[in-house]
Amino acid sequence: MVVHIQDEQEVANFKYFWQRWGRWIFAILVILSLAYLGYVLYQSHLRSNNEKAAEVFDTFISQASANNLTESKKALVQLQEKYPDTMNATQATLMMAGSAFDDGKYDEAIRHLQWVKARQHDDLLQTIVAQRLATVYLQQGKYNEALQALDVKVTNELKPVLLETKGDVLQAQKKNTEAVAAYQQALNLLSKDSVQRAVIQMKISSLS
Repeated sequence: MVVHIQDEQEVANFKYFWQRWGRWIFAILVILSLAYLGYVLYQSHLRSNNEKAAEVFDTFISQASANNLTESKKALVQLQEKYPDTMNATQATLMMAGSAFDDGKYDEAIRHLQWVKARQHDDLLQTIVAQRLATVYLQQGKYNEALQALDVKVTNELKPVLLETKGDVLQAQKKNTEAVAAYQQALNLLSKDSVQRAVIQMKISSLS
């Protein structure tokens, strides 16, 4: 009899608990299920997006290798418009920027580099873009723009690249003392076994 009463009490407690909290627990479970489903679908979308972008990138590479500029540009536009957040789009754009620079199409190279800068915020990519932008501006004789391009916040491991380029810009401006200071800052941040140390030291020696 006691056991029966205890069972009834437990049932009553459960009913009370479910009436009070059941709908909230159910709602939470639904939300968690939807969140998990959304995550799975998003990951699937990313994989699908990356696979499609890779196919277009292959087309870009093959057309660029064949010197088919028209078709390679079409593939680039497709990557930029449909898959702008993928590394394939970034790679293709950087490659096209390099090609434009080699052909003396500096404004076109700048447009491509600015496209990457606006969409990729990784420190390494920001450093690459800043250094290349500064190089293009330097080639154009736009020294102020070159120095502004180098004014980005990156980790100490990446700063030597920007400081060395800053030294190159200052040297082109005949500001040798400031150039040496920039080169020295780069040296101070480089590891002792860095192969770049010898290059920078040669630049400093040439200005001494």
